[in-house]
Amino acid sequence: MSRRPATPSLLRSMNDRSALELLLRDGPLTRVGLGERTGLSKVTASQLLARLQERDLVEVVGTRSAGRGPSAELYAIRPGCSYSIGVDLNPDRVRVAVADVMGSVVGRVERSVNGATDPKRLIHDAAVTVTDEAGIELVAVDEVVIGMPGVVDPASGDIELSFDLPGWHRGLRDVLAADLGCDLTFENDVNLAAVAERAEGAGREVDDLVLLWVGRGVGLAVVLGGRLHRGATGAAGEIGYLPMPGVSAPARIDRPAEGAFQGLVGAGAVIELARQHGIVAADAADAVAVALAGGDGSERFLRVLADRLALGVAAVCAVVDPALVVVSGEIGATGGAALCELLAGGVRHIASVHPKVVPTAVDDAVLRGAVLTAVEKARRTLFSSSE
Repeated sequence: MSRRPATPSLLRSMNDRSALELLLRDGPLTRVGLGERTGLSKVTASQLLARLQERDLVEVVGTRSAGRGPSAELYAIRPGCSYSIGVDLNPDRVRVAVADVMGSVVGRVERSVNGATDPKRLIHDAAVTVTDEAGIELVAVDEVVIGMPGVVDPASGDIELSFDLPGWHRGLRDVLAADLGCDLTFENDVNLAAVAERAEGAGREVDDLVLLWVGRGVGLAVVLGGRLHRGATGAAGEIGYLPMPGVSAPARIDRPAEGAFQGLVGAGAVIELARQHGIVAADAADAVAVALAGGDGSERFLRVLADRLALGVAAVCAVVDPALVVVSGEIGATGGAALCELLAGGVRHIASVHPKVVPTAVDDAVLRGAVLTAVEKARRTLFSSSE
């Protein structure tokens, strides 16, 4: 295997990246503190900081007393050196947030899709609106990640199959990237929820977990060894297609709601189950909320719903044996700890696995996951660039 020679330029680039990552994690730091943590000499650390300041990546944010002699300047990454946009897209609405390089959200908007069939116009207008709210120019954005229901090619980051999104198809990634003038990637929405959960929610410090999404549709994300498992074609976790005893197989690949696991626990199935137990509700999530409040048929409804969910979860857990199952989505989040407890019991009755089952701990998990992913991508590009 050929290796890139360690030229002075490459070494400088590697030192710059190490310093930026250190400042991101532990900053602000003095020149001496940075040198001690990186093992660089005072002269080399000074030259490094000068380079990063020239590139507007680092700034002086204060001073620290050094005892005798002048105070030492404190250096930190300049938050505005890079901006990223995360998007949570579904057939009804689009939510967009823009964050600086530190991951802090500086602007957020939400709007109805209203049957819009022009993806380019929809995303462009949303991006302009959110950057205007943040007080920055669209050209300052380096990365966009769009979370959507569907299958995304893990190699290209382009759409392989979209659900309920007319006009969203393969090849759109390049069109949108060219229009916005930055890198752009699609990602499955449930995968992004798992990213957020592992970074900031119930899945922190857990290397093997699955996230079950129960909402309008049903989906699942798998994290193994601390890495999101997308599968060879990006379809890992499409649990809605899992065949179920007593439920007809879907007639078409783009209509999972007609059968299989989706037909058992999707929103339509939950509403019908609630009706059978005498629960009157506006939608599926409301049916769960009403049941949790008590009343005739409520306990039985929740138990049957949990048993249905356990069929799919147990099938997955029997294969990957995760330490944790996080339940998310509108219906799953509404069910909270009570539904999770019933679900855990149902899984134990079916398979010889005993994962801990907990509700989501992240609000707007898909959007947050999109932001975190976009910021991480932008950082890698920014920190890897040479002088």
